[in-house]
Amino acid sequence: MFRRLCSDNDVKLGIFSRLMIGNLALLTLAMGVGIYAIVQLYMVKQVSHSILIDNYLIGLQKELADTLLSETRYEKKFVIMKDPSLWESFLGSTIYFEQQLGEASNLALSADTKDILVRVKNHHNQYQKLCEMEARYLKAGQRYPQEQFDKAKESVVNAVLAELTKLRSTGEDNIVRKIKQLGDVGSKALTIAVVLAGVSLTLGIVLSIIITRSITLPLSKMRDKTVEIARGVFEANLNLPSPPEINALAQAFNSMSTKLREVDRMKSDFFSLMSHELRTPLTSIKEGTNLFLEGKGGEVTDRQKRLLTIVAEESNRLIELVNSLLDLSKLEAGIAAFQFIKADLAPLITRVIREIEPLAEAKGIRIKRNIQESPRVSMDTERILQVLRNLLGNAIKFTPQGGEIEISLKAKDGVAEVSVADAGPGIPEKQTAIIFDKFRQAVQEGSRKIQGTGLGLAIVKQIIQSHGGRVWVESAVGRGSTFRFTLPV
Repeated sequence: MFRRLCSDNDVKLGIFSRLMIGNLALLTLAMGVGIYAIVQLYMVKQVSHSILIDNYLIGLQKELADTLLSETRYEKKFVIMKDPSLWESFLGSTIYFEQQLGEASNLALSADTKDILVRVKNHHNQYQKLCEMEARYLKAGQRYPQEQFDKAKESVVNAVLAELTKLRSTGEDNIVRKIKQLGDVGSKALTIAVVLAGVSLTLGIVLSIIITRSITLPLSKMRDKTVEIARGVFEANLNLPSPPEINALAQAFNSMSTKLREVDRMKSDFFSLMSHELRTPLTSIKEGTNLFLEGKGGEVTDRQKRLLTIVAEESNRLIELVNSLLDLSKLEAGIAAFQFIKADLAPLITRVIREIEPLAEAKGIRIKRNIQESPRVSMDTERILQVLRNLLGNAIKFTPQGGEIEISLKAKDGVAEVSVADAGPGIPEKQTAIIFDKFRQAVQEGSRKIQGTGLGLAIVKQIIQSHGGRVWVESAVGRGSTFRFTLPV
Protein backbone atom coordinates (compact mmCIF):
# COMPACT_ATOMS: atom_id res chain seq x y z
CA MET A 1 0.00 0.00 0.00
CA PHE A 2 2.82 2.39 0.94
CA ARG A 3 4.65 1.61 -2.33
CA ARG A 4 1.43 2.28 -4.29
CA LEU A 5 1.01 5.64 -2.55
CA CYS A 6 4.64 6.61 -3.24
CA SER A 7 4.43 5.75 -6.95
CA ASP A 8 0.90 6.91 -7.63
CA ASN A 9 0.97 9.65 -10.27
CA ASP A 10 -2.28 11.20 -9.02
CA VAL A 11 -1.18 11.51 -5.39
CA LYS A 12 2.47 12.52 -5.08
CA LEU A 13 3.61 12.31 -1.50
CA GLY A 14 6.35 14.74 -0.55
CA ILE A 15 9.54 13.66 1.20
CA PHE A 16 8.19 14.88 4.55
CA SER A 17 4.99 12.85 4.15
CA ARG A 18 6.90 9.71 3.15
CA LEU A 19 9.27 10.02 6.07
CA MET A 20 6.44 10.78 8.49
CA ILE A 21 4.48 7.67 7.46
CA GLY A 22 7.54 5.46 7.84
CA ASN A 23 8.61 7.09 11.11
CA LEU A 24 5.10 6.86 12.59
CA ALA A 25 4.99 3.14 11.82
CA LEU A 26 8.37 2.62 13.50
CA LEU A 27 7.42 4.94 16.37
CA THR A 28 4.26 2.91 17.04
CA LEU A 29 6.29 -0.27 17.30
CA ALA A 30 8.89 1.48 19.44
CA MET A 31 6.19 2.78 21.79
CA GLY A 32 4.76 -0.73 22.10
CA VAL A 33 8.18 -2.13 22.96
CA GLY A 34 8.77 0.74 25.38
CA ILE A 35 5.46 0.29 27.21
CA TYR A 36 6.03 -3.45 27.50
CA ALA A 37 9.56 -2.83 28.79
CA ILE A 38 8.26 -0.32 31.38
CA VAL A 39 5.67 -2.82 32.65
CA GLN A 40 8.27 -5.57 32.90
CA LEU A 41 10.79 -3.27 34.59
CA TYR A 42 8.15 -2.19 37.11
CA MET A 43 7.42 -5.85 37.86
CA VAL A 44 11.14 -6.55 38.25
CA LYS A 45 11.44 -3.55 40.57
CA GLN A 46 8.55 -4.77 42.75
CA VAL A 47 9.92 -8.30 42.97
CA SER A 48 13.44 -7.04 43.69
CA HIS A 49 12.08 -4.78 46.42
CA SER A 50 10.21 -7.68 48.04
CA ILE A 51 13.39 -9.81 47.87
CA LEU A 52 15.27 -7.09 49.73
CA ILE A 53 12.53 -6.95 52.34
CA ASP A 54 12.58 -10.75 52.78
CA ASN A 55 16.35 -10.68 53.11
CA TYR A 56 16.10 -7.89 55.68
CA LEU A 57 13.48 -9.89 57.62
CA ILE A 58 15.88 -12.84 57.70
CA GLY A 59 18.46 -10.53 59.28
CA LEU A 60 15.85 -9.27 61.78
CA GLN A 61 15.01 -12.88 62.64
CA LYS A 62 18.58 -13.47 63.80
CA GLU A 63 18.55 -10.24 65.83
CA LEU A 64 15.20 -11.17 67.39
CA ALA A 65 16.56 -14.59 68.38
CA ASP A 66 19.71 -13.03 69.87
CA THR A 67 17.65 -10.44 71.77
CA LEU A 68 15.33 -13.12 73.13
CA LEU A 69 18.32 -15.14 74.37
CA SER A 70 19.66 -11.98 76.04
CA GLU A 71 16.30 -11.60 77.81
CA THR A 72 16.44 -15.16 79.11
CA ARG A 73 20.02 -14.71 80.36
CA TYR A 74 19.17 -11.50 82.26
CA GLU A 75 15.98 -13.10 83.64
CA LYS A 76 17.77 -16.21 84.92
CA LYS A 77 20.54 -14.14 86.49
CA PHE A 78 17.95 -11.94 88.19
CA VAL A 79 16.16 -14.99 89.62
CA ILE A 80 19.43 -16.22 91.13
CA MET A 81 21.04 -12.91 92.22
CA LYS A 82 17.93 -10.71 92.67
CA ASP A 83 19.98 -7.70 91.44
CA PRO A 84 17.69 -4.80 90.30
CA SER A 85 20.21 -3.80 87.58
CA LEU A 86 19.75 -7.20 85.97
CA TRP A 87 16.01 -6.64 85.92
CA GLU A 88 16.55 -3.27 84.23
CA SER A 89 18.75 -4.95 81.59
CA PHE A 90 16.01 -7.52 81.08
CA LEU A 91 13.42 -4.78 80.53
CA GLY A 92 15.78 -3.01 78.07
CA SER A 93 16.17 -6.20 76.03
CA THR A 94 12.40 -6.66 76.12
CA ILE A 95 11.80 -3.15 74.74
CA TYR A 96 14.42 -3.67 72.00
CA PHE A 97 12.78 -7.02 71.07
CA GLU A 98 9.39 -5.34 70.74
CA GLN A 99 10.88 -2.55 68.59
CA GLN A 100 12.47 -5.07 66.24
CA LEU A 101 9.27 -7.08 66.15
CA GLY A 102 7.28 -3.94 65.29
CA GLU A 103 9.70 -3.09 62.48
CA ALA A 104 9.40 -6.62 61.09
CA SER A 105 5.59 -6.40 61.25
CA ASN A 106 5.62 -3.14 59.29
CA LEU A 107 7.84 -4.67 56.56
CA ALA A 108 6.04 -7.99 56.26
CA LEU A 109 4.29 -8.41 52.90
CA SER A 110 2.86 -11.94 52.84
CA ALA A 111 0.02 -13.17 55.03
CA ASP A 112 2.12 -16.15 56.25
CA THR A 113 4.87 -13.87 57.48
CA LYS A 114 2.38 -11.61 59.26
CA ASP A 115 0.73 -14.62 60.99
CA ILE A 116 4.13 -15.84 62.19
CA LEU A 117 4.99 -12.43 63.63
CA VAL A 118 1.60 -12.24 65.40
CA ARG A 119 2.30 -15.60 67.05
CA VAL A 120 5.79 -14.47 68.01
CA LYS A 121 4.31 -11.38 69.65
CA ASN A 122 1.71 -13.41 71.57
CA HIS A 123 4.29 -15.91 72.85
CA HIS A 124 6.66 -13.12 73.82
CA ASN A 125 3.89 -11.28 75.70
CA GLN A 126 3.13 -14.52 77.55
CA TYR A 127 6.84 -14.93 78.42
CA GLN A 128 7.01 -11.33 79.62
CA LYS A 129 3.96 -11.81 81.88
CA LEU A 130 5.48 -14.95 83.44
CA CYS A 131 8.74 -13.07 84.11
CA GLU A 132 6.89 -10.12 85.70
CA MET A 133 4.79 -12.44 87.89
CA GLU A 134 7.91 -14.28 89.06
CA ALA A 135 9.68 -10.95 89.73
CA ARG A 136 6.84 -9.81 92.00
CA TYR A 137 7.16 -13.02 94.06
CA LEU A 138 10.90 -12.52 94.36
CA LYS A 139 10.66 -8.83 95.34
CA ALA A 140 7.99 -9.67 97.97
CA GLY A 141 10.10 -12.54 99.29
CA GLN A 142 7.21 -14.97 98.89
CA ARG A 143 7.53 -18.60 98.06
CA TYR A 144 6.29 -19.66 94.61
CA PRO A 145 6.37 -22.74 92.37
CA GLN A 146 9.73 -21.92 90.71
CA GLU A 147 10.01 -25.21 88.84
CA GLN A 148 6.58 -24.70 87.32
CA PHE A 149 7.51 -21.16 86.26
CA ASP A 150 10.78 -22.37 84.70
CA LYS A 151 8.99 -25.00 82.63
CA ALA A 152 6.35 -22.52 81.47
CA LYS A 153 8.98 -19.91 80.50
CA GLU A 154 11.10 -22.49 78.70
CA SER A 155 8.08 -23.69 76.76
CA VAL A 156 7.14 -20.16 75.68
CA VAL A 157 10.74 -19.27 74.70
CA ASN A 158 11.00 -22.47 72.65
CA ALA A 159 7.73 -21.56 70.93
CA VAL A 160 9.11 -18.09 70.07
CA LEU A 161 12.36 -19.59 68.72
CA ALA A 162 10.39 -22.14 66.69
CA GLU A 163 8.28 -19.37 65.14
CA LEU A 164 11.43 -17.34 64.37
CA THR A 165 12.98 -20.39 62.69
CA LYS A 166 9.80 -20.73 60.66
CA LEU A 167 10.05 -17.01 59.79
CA ARG A 168 13.57 -17.53 58.45
CA SER A 169 12.51 -20.61 56.46
CA THR A 170 9.52 -18.74 55.01
CA GLY A 171 11.75 -15.78 54.00
CA GLU A 172 14.27 -18.06 52.29
CA ASP A 173 11.49 -19.87 50.43
CA ASN A 174 10.04 -16.52 49.33
CA ILE A 175 13.44 -15.35 48.07
CA VAL A 176 13.98 -18.55 46.05
CA ARG A 177 10.49 -18.31 44.59
CA LYS A 178 10.87 -14.64 43.67
CA ILE A 179 14.28 -15.17 42.12
CA LYS A 180 12.74 -17.88 39.96
CA GLN A 181 9.93 -15.45 39.12
CA LEU A 182 12.52 -12.87 38.06
CA GLY A 183 14.14 -15.45 35.81
CA ASP A 184 10.80 -16.28 34.19
CA VAL A 185 10.00 -12.60 33.68
CA GLY A 186 13.44 -12.00 32.17
CA SER A 187 13.16 -14.95 29.79
CA LYS A 188 9.69 -13.93 28.68
CA ALA A 189 10.74 -10.29 28.25
CA LEU A 190 13.81 -11.33 26.27
CA THR A 191 11.75 -13.52 23.93
CA ILE A 192 9.15 -10.82 23.29
CA ALA A 193 11.85 -8.14 22.92
CA VAL A 194 13.71 -10.24 20.34
CA VAL A 195 10.50 -10.84 18.38
CA LEU A 196 9.52 -7.17 18.47
CA ALA A 197 13.05 -6.10 17.57
CA GLY A 198 13.03 -8.49 14.61
CA VAL A 199 9.66 -7.18 13.43
CA SER A 200 10.79 -3.56 13.90
CA LEU A 201 14.07 -4.20 12.08
CA THR A 202 12.33 -5.93 9.16
CA LEU A 203 9.69 -3.25 8.87
CA GLY A 204 12.30 -0.51 9.23
CA ILE A 205 14.43 -2.01 6.46
CA VAL A 206 11.47 -2.41 4.12
CA LEU A 207 10.22 1.13 4.75
CA SER A 208 13.73 2.55 4.46
CA ILE A 209 14.31 0.82 1.12
CA ILE A 210 10.99 2.05 -0.28
CA ILE A 211 11.43 5.63 0.93
CA THR A 212 15.13 5.79 0.10
CA ARG A 213 14.71 4.44 -3.42
CA SER A 214 11.97 6.94 -4.17
CA ILE A 215 14.36 9.73 -3.15
CA THR A 216 17.80 8.46 -4.17
CA LEU A 217 16.99 7.47 -7.74
CA PRO A 218 16.29 11.04 -8.89
CA LEU A 219 19.13 12.32 -6.68
CA SER A 220 21.58 9.91 -8.33
CA LYS A 221 20.65 11.40 -11.71
CA MET A 222 21.26 14.85 -10.33
CA ARG A 223 24.62 13.64 -8.98
CA ASP A 224 25.62 12.47 -12.46
CA LYS A 225 24.74 15.87 -13.84
CA THR A 226 26.76 17.49 -11.03
CA VAL A 227 29.81 15.44 -12.07
CA GLU A 228 29.36 16.71 -15.62
CA ILE A 229 29.19 20.30 -14.36
CA ALA A 230 32.37 19.70 -12.30
CA ARG A 231 34.05 18.71 -15.57
CA GLY A 232 32.98 21.98 -17.13
CA VAL A 233 29.87 20.79 -18.99
CA PHE A 234 27.21 23.27 -17.90
CA GLU A 235 24.31 21.70 -19.81
CA ALA A 236 21.46 20.34 -17.71
CA ASN A 237 17.86 19.64 -18.57
CA LEU A 238 16.54 17.58 -15.68
CA ASN A 239 12.91 16.48 -15.77
CA LEU A 240 12.57 13.78 -13.12
CA PRO A 241 9.54 11.78 -11.88
CA SER A 242 10.16 12.47 -8.19
CA PRO A 243 8.66 13.97 -5.03
CA PRO A 244 7.66 17.63 -5.36
CA GLU A 245 10.65 18.85 -3.34
CA ILE A 246 13.19 17.06 -5.55
CA ASN A 247 11.36 18.17 -8.67
CA ALA A 248 11.67 21.79 -7.48
CA LEU A 249 15.34 21.13 -6.75
CA ALA A 250 15.82 19.83 -10.29
CA GLN A 251 14.34 23.01 -11.71
CA ALA A 252 16.65 25.07 -9.49
CA PHE A 253 19.50 22.87 -10.70
CA ASN A 254 18.67 23.71 -14.30
CA SER A 255 18.63 27.40 -13.42
CA MET A 256 21.96 27.05 -11.63
CA SER A 257 23.54 25.42 -14.68
CA THR A 258 22.45 28.35 -16.84
CA LYS A 259 23.92 30.83 -14.37
CA LEU A 260 27.14 28.81 -14.10
CA ARG A 261 27.63 29.14 -17.83
CA GLU A 262 27.36 32.89 -17.44
CA VAL A 263 29.67 32.88 -14.42
CA ASP A 264 32.21 30.79 -16.30
CA ARG A 265 32.27 33.34 -19.07
CA MET A 266 32.59 36.18 -16.55
CA LYS A 267 35.43 34.33 -14.82
CA SER A 268 37.36 34.08 -18.07
CA ASP A 269 36.87 37.81 -18.59
CA PHE A 270 38.04 38.43 -15.04
CA PHE A 271 41.28 36.47 -15.63
CA SER A 272 41.97 38.56 -18.70
CA LEU A 273 41.24 41.80 -16.85
CA MET A 274 43.45 40.90 -13.91
CA SER A 275 46.33 39.86 -16.16
CA HIS A 276 46.35 42.89 -18.48
CA GLU A 277 44.64 45.72 -16.64
CA LEU A 278 46.05 45.30 -13.11
CA ARG A 279 49.34 43.44 -13.09
CA THR A 280 50.94 45.41 -15.95
CA PRO A 281 50.31 48.91 -14.51
CA LEU A 282 51.30 47.76 -11.01
CA THR A 283 54.59 46.45 -12.40
CA SER A 284 55.15 49.77 -14.16
CA ILE A 285 54.49 51.66 -10.92
CA LYS A 286 56.94 49.43 -9.07
CA GLU A 287 59.69 49.83 -11.66
CA GLY A 288 59.16 53.59 -11.91
CA THR A 289 59.38 53.90 -8.14
CA ASN A 290 62.62 51.92 -8.12
CA LEU A 291 64.08 54.25 -10.78
CA PHE A 292 63.28 57.27 -8.63
CA LEU A 293 64.81 55.56 -5.57
CA GLU A 294 67.96 54.86 -7.58
CA GLY A 295 68.20 58.57 -8.45
CA LYS A 296 67.67 58.11 -12.17
CA GLY A 297 64.76 60.53 -12.26
CA GLY A 298 66.63 63.36 -10.62
CA GLU A 299 67.70 64.23 -7.11
CA VAL A 300 65.37 62.85 -4.41
CA THR A 301 65.15 64.21 -0.86
CA ASP A 302 65.13 61.95 2.20
CA ARG A 303 61.43 62.60 2.77
CA GLN A 304 60.69 61.71 -0.86
CA LYS A 305 62.76 58.52 -0.51
CA ARG A 306 60.68 57.48 2.49
CA LEU A 307 57.46 58.10 0.57
CA LEU A 308 58.78 56.27 -2.51
CA THR A 309 59.86 53.34 -0.34
CA ILE A 310 56.31 53.11 1.03
CA VAL A 311 54.90 53.25 -2.52
CA ALA A 312 57.31 50.46 -3.60
CA GLU A 313 56.37 48.26 -0.65
CA GLU A 314 52.65 48.76 -1.23
CA SER A 315 53.12 48.06 -4.95
CA ASN A 316 54.84 44.80 -4.08
CA ARG A 317 51.95 43.92 -1.79
CA LEU A 318 49.41 44.64 -4.53
CA ILE A 319 51.38 42.64 -7.09
CA GLU A 320 51.66 39.76 -4.62
CA LEU A 321 47.91 39.96 -3.93
CA VAL A 322 47.08 39.97 -7.67
CA ASN A 323 49.41 37.01 -8.28
CA SER A 324 47.88 35.12 -5.32
CA LEU A 325 44.36 35.80 -6.58
CA LEU A 326 45.25 34.64 -10.07
CA ASP A 327 46.97 31.56 -8.69
CA LEU A 328 44.06 30.67 -6.39
CA SER A 329 41.46 31.33 -9.10
CA LYS A 330 43.29 29.00 -11.50
CA LEU A 331 43.60 26.33 -8.83
CA GLU A 332 39.91 26.56 -7.92
CA ALA A 333 38.90 26.48 -11.57
CA GLY A 334 41.10 23.43 -12.18
CA ILE A 335 43.05 25.12 -14.96
CA ALA A 336 46.37 25.53 -13.12
CA ALA A 337 49.25 23.68 -14.80
CA PHE A 338 50.96 20.90 -12.84
CA GLN A 339 54.08 18.99 -13.81
CA PHE A 340 54.13 15.82 -11.73
CA ILE A 341 57.40 13.91 -11.25
CA LYS A 342 58.61 11.29 -8.78
CA ALA A 343 60.86 13.02 -6.26
CA ASP A 344 61.99 13.03 -2.62
CA LEU A 345 60.45 15.45 -0.15
CA ALA A 346 63.53 15.83 2.08
CA PRO A 347 65.60 17.94 -0.36
CA LEU A 348 62.64 20.31 -0.77
CA ILE A 349 62.38 20.74 3.00
CA THR A 350 66.13 21.39 3.25
CA ARG A 351 65.93 23.97 0.47
CA VAL A 352 63.07 25.90 2.06
CA ILE A 353 64.76 25.86 5.48
CA ARG A 354 67.92 27.27 3.92
CA GLU A 355 65.91 30.00 2.19
CA ILE A 356 64.04 31.03 5.31
CA GLU A 357 66.86 30.67 7.88
CA PRO A 358 67.97 34.35 7.67
CA LEU A 359 64.48 35.48 8.63
CA ALA A 360 64.40 32.97 11.49
CA GLU A 361 67.84 34.05 12.77
CA ALA A 362 66.70 37.68 12.77
CA LYS A 363 64.00 36.71 15.31
CA GLY A 364 66.26 34.29 17.20
CA ILE A 365 64.04 31.35 16.17
CA ARG A 366 65.53 27.85 15.99
CA ILE A 367 64.30 25.56 13.18
CA LYS A 368 64.47 21.88 14.12
CA ARG A 369 64.33 19.26 11.36
CA ASN A 370 63.02 15.75 12.10
CA ILE A 371 63.10 13.56 8.97
CA GLN A 372 62.51 9.87 9.76
CA GLU A 373 62.48 8.77 6.13
CA SER A 374 62.16 10.46 2.74
CA PRO A 375 59.67 8.64 0.50
CA ARG A 376 59.42 9.40 -3.20
CA VAL A 377 56.07 10.83 -4.17
CA SER A 378 54.46 12.02 -7.39
CA MET A 379 54.34 15.81 -7.14
CA ASP A 380 54.90 19.17 -8.76
CA THR A 381 58.04 20.23 -6.91
CA GLU A 382 57.51 23.96 -7.45
CA ARG A 383 53.98 23.78 -6.06
CA ILE A 384 55.11 21.75 -3.01
CA LEU A 385 57.91 24.28 -2.46
CA GLN A 386 55.19 26.94 -2.50
CA VAL A 387 53.30 25.00 0.20
CA LEU A 388 56.39 24.57 2.38
CA ARG A 389 57.37 28.24 2.03
CA ASN A 390 53.87 29.29 3.03
CA LEU A 391 53.68 27.03 6.10
CA LEU A 392 57.21 27.83 7.32
CA GLY A 393 56.67 31.54 6.67
CA ASN A 394 53.49 31.47 8.76
CA ALA A 395 55.29 29.56 11.53
CA ILE A 396 58.02 32.21 11.72
CA LYS A 397 55.41 34.98 11.55
CA PHE A 398 53.50 33.64 14.59
CA THR A 399 56.39 32.21 16.67
CA PRO A 400 57.63 34.72 19.29
CA GLN A 401 61.23 35.90 19.63
CA GLY A 402 63.55 33.06 20.68
CA GLY A 403 60.99 30.32 19.97
CA GLU A 404 61.38 27.03 18.12
CA ILE A 405 59.82 25.57 14.97
CA GLU A 406 59.92 21.87 14.13
CA ILE A 407 59.35 20.47 10.63
CA SER A 408 58.91 16.70 10.42
CA LEU A 409 58.63 14.14 7.63
CA LYS A 410 57.54 10.52 7.97
CA ALA A 411 55.83 7.80 5.96
CA LYS A 412 52.87 5.82 7.26
CA ASP A 413 49.84 3.99 5.89
CA GLY A 414 50.81 4.61 2.25
CA VAL A 415 51.22 8.40 2.57
CA ALA A 416 54.04 10.82 3.28
CA GLU A 417 53.14 13.18 6.13
CA VAL A 418 54.82 16.56 6.61
CA SER A 419 54.15 18.64 9.73
CA VAL A 420 55.21 22.15 10.71
CA ALA A 421 54.86 22.93 14.43
CA ASP A 422 55.24 26.48 15.77
CA ALA A 423 55.32 28.01 19.26
CA GLY A 424 52.77 30.70 18.51
CA PRO A 425 49.64 31.71 20.44
CA GLY A 426 47.57 28.90 18.93
CA ILE A 427 44.24 28.99 17.12
CA PRO A 428 40.83 28.93 18.88
CA GLU A 429 39.01 25.65 18.19
CA LYS A 430 36.07 27.40 16.50
CA GLN A 431 38.42 28.98 13.93
CA THR A 432 40.46 25.92 12.90
CA ALA A 433 37.83 25.05 10.27
CA ILE A 434 37.87 28.45 8.54
CA ILE A 435 41.56 29.33 8.27
CA PHE A 436 41.84 27.41 4.98
CA ASP A 437 39.12 29.58 3.41
CA LYS A 438 40.26 32.49 1.30
CA PHE A 439 40.39 35.91 2.95
CA ARG A 440 39.92 34.29 6.39
CA GLN A 441 42.42 34.55 9.23
CA ALA A 442 42.31 33.31 12.81
CA VAL A 443 41.81 36.12 15.32
CA GLN A 444 42.40 35.61 19.03
CA GLU A 445 41.05 38.09 21.57
CA GLY A 446 43.76 40.21 23.13
CA SER A 447 46.37 39.47 20.42
CA ARG A 448 47.40 41.80 17.63
CA LYS A 449 46.23 41.05 14.09
CA ILE A 450 49.01 39.64 11.86
CA GLN A 451 49.23 41.39 8.49
CA GLY A 452 48.33 39.19 5.51
CA THR A 453 45.85 38.62 2.72
CA GLY A 454 44.31 35.40 3.99
CA LEU A 455 45.07 33.63 0.70
CA GLY A 456 48.17 31.59 1.60
CA LEU A 457 46.46 28.69 3.38
CA ALA A 458 43.67 28.62 0.78
CA ILE A 459 46.35 28.15 -1.91
CA VAL A 460 48.03 25.46 0.22
CA LYS A 461 44.73 23.59 0.49
CA GLN A 462 44.08 23.73 -3.26
CA ILE A 463 47.62 22.54 -4.11
CA ILE A 464 47.54 19.62 -1.66
CA GLN A 465 44.06 18.54 -2.80
CA SER A 466 45.23 18.71 -6.43
CA HIS A 467 47.94 16.22 -5.43
CA GLY A 468 45.33 13.87 -3.93
CA GLY A 469 46.41 14.70 -0.37
CA ARG A 470 44.91 16.26 2.73
CA VAL A 471 45.87 19.26 4.89
CA TRP A 472 44.69 20.14 8.40
CA VAL A 473 45.75 21.90 11.60
CA GLU A 474 46.01 20.76 15.22
CA SER A 475 46.04 23.63 17.67
CA ALA A 476 45.10 24.81 21.13
CA VAL A 477 45.15 28.36 22.49
CA GLY A 478 48.47 29.00 24.24
CA ARG A 479 50.10 25.79 22.95
CA GLY A 480 51.05 26.65 19.39
CA SER A 481 49.82 25.10 16.14
CA THR A 482 50.87 22.12 14.04
CA PHE A 483 49.96 22.17 10.34
CA ARG A 484 50.05 18.75 8.66
CA PHE A 485 49.61 17.62 5.08
CA THR A 486 49.84 14.22 3.40
CA LEU A 487 50.75 13.14 -0.10
CA PRO A 488 50.09 9.64 -1.47
CA VAL A 489 53.27 7.60 -1.88
